[in-house]
Amino acid sequence: MKLKSLLLLILLIWSCQKKSEEARKPEPKKIEKISFKSITDEIVSKAVLYEANIRQYSDEGSFNSFTADLNEIKKMGVKIIWLMPINPISTTKSKGPLGSYYAVSDYTKVNPEFGTLEDFKFLVDKAHKLGMYVILDWVPGHTGWDHLWINEHSDYYLKNRKGDIIDPINFRTGKSFGWTDVADVDYNTMEMREDLRQAMIYWVNEANIDGYRIDQAYAIPKEFYDKTFAALREIKPVFLLAETDIYHPGGLDLISKFDASYDWPGHNLSKEVAKGKKNAFDYSRHINRTLRRYGQENIVVNFVSNHDENSWNGTIEESYGKAGHAFMAMNFTTPGMPLIYSGQEYDLNKRLHFFEKDSFPKIKGKTINLLQQLGALKNNHKALESGPGGGSFKRLTTTKDYQVFAFERGKDGDTLIVMANLSKDYTQFTMSYDGTFKRYQDFKTKRLSSSYQYDMKPWEFWILIKE
Repeated sequence: MKLKSLLLLILLIWSCQKKSEEARKPEPKKIEKISFKSITDEIVSKAVLYEANIRQYSDEGSFNSFTADLNEIKKMGVKIIWLMPINPISTTKSKGPLGSYYAVSDYTKVNPEFGTLEDFKFLVDKAHKLGMYVILDWVPGHTGWDHLWINEHSDYYLKNRKGDIIDPINFRTGKSFGWTDVADVDYNTMEMREDLRQAMIYWVNEANIDGYRIDQAYAIPKEFYDKTFAALREIKPVFLLAETDIYHPGGLDLISKFDASYDWPGHNLSKEVAKGKKNAFDYSRHINRTLRRYGQENIVVNFVSNHDENSWNGTIEESYGKAGHAFMAMNFTTPGMPLIYSGQEYDLNKRLHFFEKDSFPKIKGKTINLLQQLGALKNNHKALESGPGGGSFKRLTTTKDYQVFAFERGKDGDTLIVMANLSKDYTQFTMSYDGTFKRYQDFKTKRLSSSYQYDMKPWEFWILIKE
């Protein structure tokens, strides 16, 4: 009897502990199905893109911390949020304490470092309620060495003559990129393509995401995109961004399969202008050349920073010095889609660690005010629309073209004039243009006349709205 009583007592204690543990569990986040307009060409045409580095965005480095700031992010005119890879990270052959986001160990799970699948769905849901769209950074060219395919489907990977799986090879040199923490997949294996395609379909169905940014888009066969993108668009309209440009393999034919791609040449040129190695005329010529080569329907993403640039090539201050704000303004007003990298709005002046935890202080200064003003312009002026039916672009000639970049954007009676001194020197110039405008910064009246001489400080810019 004593033994029976003891067993009953143990069961009673265990039952009470279990109920107590369940009572302490937080209630699941309530995710409501809302009526939300799918992404359209019209929305994309006036969108600001925001790249979020979840690990480094906050001290906590979680989905929830980022979700808490969505209202602030929206104030900059952001319509599309691009999340760097959210998948679990491989630990085999990993670099640094935490490894690279791009060494994916499972395509259909979330990195527990960031939170749960429920947390991620809540992020997407809140973004939708605020009128923003969420795309995922997708890594289709390689996986981490912990990925289940390594052991279960070794035929999914490229191998050397010895039969060993290899890391990715640089198509330009035929040698390893040095990305030893990842294994290169083999697109000659149709089963691998289908598994990858189904993983991309999973996130659209499961979490209601709105598209993808494709890492190393130039390294993937175009046939994979044709079938995969068609499958995604059967579910809902999606936004697809390619990490490539016209000078990568596939060129314009590849880019035409996407909604947007990078303007790497323009970014690199802008840094040269900022350092005095190139000038305003070189920059204006690049804009015209890009429009001719890409056509109006291919949207280029304009940026002064992103995760690669910040971590490996330098901060905005290192790359641009005092020219940073001028080129942010150019990115918002020239044809294309402006990109903000997380931390840029808070005057991020450090190279964020890539393979370990880092963060930045969220102190509001001049940059966030500028980005909010520029975002409002991009969202609300037809003249600044991009893509098919976007606003026109016309370079305006000045007497100091090597210093001053001036242009007109227009659509349906909406006209903006932009004038920027893209040099470290003061300048005086004239320009054959007449009209009355309002300055976007303070809405003061500004009259332009062919008879006027204009004075501009180094890196000063004016954005003028037709009255």
